Amino acid sequence: MQFERKTSIGRNNSLIKLLVKIAIVIVLFFIAIIMLDKIDFPSPNKKIEKVISNENLKTVK
Repeated sequence: MQFERKTSIGRNNSLIKLLVKIAIVIVLFFIAIIMLDKIDFPSPNKKIEKVISNENLKTVK
């Protein structure tokens, strides 16, 4: 019989790898939210007002 060498540590190793990947995804998600929060999007300075005439409106029964 030949000796078989098991190089894997077991189930705990795969669980730790999964937890590390999930933690990395969560950290990247929070970094993306923080970076988007720092961007200053322009907002309109004046009030937008549109006049709609009554001729184009239709009543629905």
